[in-house]
Amino acid sequence: MSEENQNQGDLKIKQQSIGAGHTPVKAGQAPAGTGAMSLGKSNQLAALSTSDNTSALQAVILERKLKYQEKLESGEPNTELKHAKLGGDKALSFRRRFTNNAIAASMWMCGLLVLAILASIGYELIRRGIGIISPYFLSVSMKGVYGGMEAGGIYHAMVGTLLITLVAAVISVPIGLLVAIYLTEYAGNTKFAKLTTTLVDVMTGIPSIVAGLFAAALFTIVIGPAYRSGLMGAVALSVLMIPLVVRSSAEMLRLVPNDLREASYALGVPKWRTVISVVLRTSAAGLVTSVVVAIARIVGETAPLLITAGMFDAINNNVFSGRMETLPVYIYQQYTSTVSCAAHAVNCNPTINVDRAWGAALVLVFAVLVLNLGARFVAKKLSIGK
Repeated sequence: MSEENQNQGDLKIKQQSIGAGHTPVKAGQAPAGTGAMSLGKSNQLAALSTSDNTSALQAVILERKLKYQEKLESGEPNTELKHAKLGGDKALSFRRRFTNNAIAASMWMCGLLVLAILASIGYELIRRGIGIISPYFLSVSMKGVYGGMEAGGIYHAMVGTLLITLVAAVISVPIGLLVAIYLTEYAGNTKFAKLTTTLVDVMTGIPSIVAGLFAAALFTIVIGPAYRSGLMGAVALSVLMIPLVVRSSAEMLRLVPNDLREASYALGVPKWRTVISVVLRTSAAGLVTSVVVAIARIVGETAPLLITAGMFDAINNNVFSGRMETLPVYIYQQYTSTVSCAAHAVNCNPTINVDRAWGAALVLVFAVLVLNLGARFVAKKLSIGK
C-alpha cells in the first residue's frame, strides 16, 4: 500500500510539472507555439512513460488528457446542426410537392370510395328490407307457406344460425386458443411449429365448400350417408373458424411484452400459471376481439351449410338430429325461388320471396354489426388500465 501511494504521489507531481508551463488560451484563438508545446508535452510523456514509478495504464490516461487539452487549445469552431423542415414548401421541389399531394389525394379518394360503397350497401339493405321487417316476420317460420303467400318469417333460420354458430364456437375457440398458446409460448422455433404455422395458413385460404365436403365425408364414414344435422354444419364451420382464431390469437399473444413473462418467472411462478395469469390476462381484450371477428366471418357462410345442414322450413331445436336452416341458406333459398301468380289469384305476391331475402339479409347484417360492437365493448372493458 505504501509503494502504491508513493507512485500516485509521484504521478500527481509529474502531472503538475507538465501543466506548469501551460498558459490558458482564449476560445477561438490559436496559441503561439502550439506545435512546439505539443512536441514538448510528447517528449515529457515519453519520459514519463519510461519512468520506473509510472505504469502503462497511467501513461495512457495522461496521453488522453493531453490530447483533450490540445483539442481545447486548438480553438475549433463549434458546428451547429441545422434541422431541415420536413414538409416545408420552400424546402421541397415542385416535383416532390406534386407527388406528395397526388398520393394524399389518392388516399382520400380511396377512403371516400370505400365509405361510398358501404353507404350504398347499407342504403340498399334498408330500402329493400325494412318494409317486411315486423314482429310477425321475426317470430314465425315458413312451415305451411307456399307459392306467393304473404306469410312466413325467419324465426326458424335465426334459431338455426344461433345454434350452429354456438356449437362451432364451442368447438373452435378452445382448439384455436390452445394452438395459439403452443405456438407462441412453448413451440419456439422448432420444425413442428413451422409445419403447424404453414398448415394453419393453408387452412385459412381453403374454399368454404371444401370444408362442407370434409364434414359431409367425415359424418358419412362415421354415421352414414343419410345423416344431416346442425352438428355437421357446425363441424364444417369450425374447420373455417379454427385457423382464423389461431392466427389472430397468436398475434395478440406475441404483443405481450417479454418483460412481463420474465418478471413472473423471477418471482418463481411456473410457466403454465404465467401463461394463464399474465399472458392471457394481458391479451384478453385482443383475444375476445379475435374470437368475435372469427364468428362474424363464419356466420354468413352458405356453401358448407347447403351440403351439411341443408334446408328446412320448420323450427328444429335439436342440433344433433334433423336438418336445420340458417339465415344465409334462407336468403339463398328465397332469392332463387320464383313465384308466378294467376291473373285473379288472391293473397299472391310475385316478389314476396325477394322481399323475404332482403329482410333476412338486413337482419343478418345487423347481427354481424351487433357482434362487432359487442366485441369492441368487451375489449374496452377487459383492457388493462380502463
